Amino acid sequence: MLFSSKEKVQEALDVKEQEAKKYEIVLFNDDVHTFDFVIDSLIEICEHSLEQAEQCTYLVHYKGKCAVKTGEYDELKPRCTRLLQKGLSAEIV
Repeated sequence: MLFSSKEKVQEALDVKEQEAKKYEIVLFNDDVHTFDFVIDSLIEICEHSLEQAEQCTYLVHYKGKCAVKTGEYDELKPRCTRLLQKGLSAEIV
């Protein structure tokens, strides 16, 4: 089977995309912080809209955790650090 140069380029891009593994910041529930504090933190640090921050906060509260940001590790590390500095419980997975 012959591949066009366009197909070869797309195949190379697909491989690169798979190599650039995506990570997530997972935020965990605690009994210390208020809903408003968590919502404001997600808006400030993760650049969530109000609605997105509220939804994530409810998921954290009722499910115990929620992935609040997805991206490359180097992009997520400073955001996760800032969440931790605010006293929230989060990790990159």
